[in-house]
Amino acid sequence: MADAKALKETVEKLTIELKTKSGEGGRLFGSVTSKQIAQALEKDHKIKVDKRKIDLPEAIRTLGHTKVPVKLHHDVVATLDVHVSEE
Repeated sequence: MADAKALKETVEKLTIELKTKSGEGGRLFGSVTSKQIAQALEKDHKIKVDKRKIDLPEAIRTLGHTKVPVKLHHDVVATLDVHVSEE
């Protein structure tokens, strides 16, 4: 539990940067999924989180910042900033 709280503090300071192709009005070709967020978190910050713990009710389909809840422990939920920009 203490580890989860420490990890929460770390995760909440991070911004995950994802680049993708987009069309008019900032709409993405495709979408950003919890799997992509989990992979970026591990690759860029060496933090391994199961994609099922990333609470993304539906995939991100627009450019910009999105706050995404990440369940780190039964009682510990961090809010991760995901920034999707044009490739």
